[in-house]
Amino acid sequence: MIQPSVSQDALDALAQFQAYAASTLLVLDLIGTFVFALSGAVAGVRERLDIFGVLVLSFAAASAGGIMRDLLIGAVPPAAISDWRYLAVSLVAGLVVFFWYPSSERLRNLRNHVLVFDAAGLALFAVVGTQKALGYRLNPVMCALLGVLTGVGGGMLRDVLVAQVPTVLRAELYAVAALAGAVVVVVGHVLNLPPTAMAIAGAALCFGIRFIAIRRGWRLPVAGLPPRSD
Repeated sequence: MIQPSVSQDALDALAQFQAYAASTLLVLDLIGTFVFALSGAVAGVRERLDIFGVLVLSFAAASAGGIMRDLLIGAVPPAAISDWRYLAVSLVAGLVVFFWYPSSERLRNLRNHVLVFDAAGLALFAVVGTQKALGYRLNPVMCALLGVLTGVGGGMLRDVLVAQVPTVLRAELYAVAALAGAVVVVVGHVLNLPPTAMAIAGAALCFGIRFIAIRRGWRLPVAGLPPRSD
């Protein structure tokens, strides 16, 4: 007599998640896709890639983290592949940057604009990834880690494609900021707080930590090796 009740609870939770995922979560995911695509496209333009390379980089930066998350939780085919809106948003962001970036003197002189776009995408993807994992009823700790993976995956692929050390491995409080935002979402889920409010709070915390770390140069400790001798 217990099993039907458990099954019904699981079905009810899944139905609630699907309703949330079809509205608020989708909007947040598409906004994060657009912002991360901007960071990928700007990186491509700065590396003097052609229009095809810029669009590839914008889609890779916007989609890699979400694809890895979906494959790990069994949400196949991944949303970035099955839903045309993700590709469309990535291509629009890439085209906007490709045609507007070279003509914008202010944008060309703004050295940290890639990092700002990246911080915004990191914040949104960290909370979206965590909430989607929670919707699949995974362990809360693993949900937070999947949120971090969602946030850092696109930036890692973007940096690798332009032959740079990934930002997450060298920059100011990158994964730590994503983890902070993910933890806020997980805590809100455990306490049965409104998911939209917790997503906004988690994204704000993640972006705030990342932005302040960029401005103040906060970093995790590195090994104290002696200077290289050429």
